[in-house]
Parts: sequence; C-alpha cells; structure tokens
Amino acid sequence: MSLEDVVADDIDTEAPLFNEGLGLDSIDALELGLALQKRYGVTLAADSEETRRHFASVRSLAAFVAASRSQ
Repeated sequence: MSLEDVVADDIDTEAPLFNEGLGLDSIDALELGLALQKRYGVTLAADSEETRRHFASVRSLAAFVAASRSQ
C-alpha cells in the first residue's frame, strides 16, 4: 500500500503497521523510529521484542510515546 494519498482519518489505529495492515517495511520502521526519537526523545531498541510490540499498530505506538514522555 502506498501511503502518499492516505489521510489520517483513513488509517485504522488498530490495524497492523506491517504486512496486511498499512504495509510498512523495515526501512519504514527505521525512518519512523528515528523520527520518533528526534521529535519525542523516545529510546527504541532495534532488536527488542518490546519494540516489536510498540510497532504493532498506530495505537500501540502512540501509547508507547505517551508513556515515554510522561516519565
């Protein structure tokens, strides 16, 4: 899926970020992780099972960022 023509309201926040959901790949994950680190100061471990859970969906990623920022 190309996200160029997708608007925020079209995204199901529970849909998986990868594969059958939004269709992101490993390069997208890297770019997204770097952007989150830069903008929100969150720390992500690339090979962590916990990081995989955070990247499961938009909702889980948003919850992780919110929790990280409130610490």
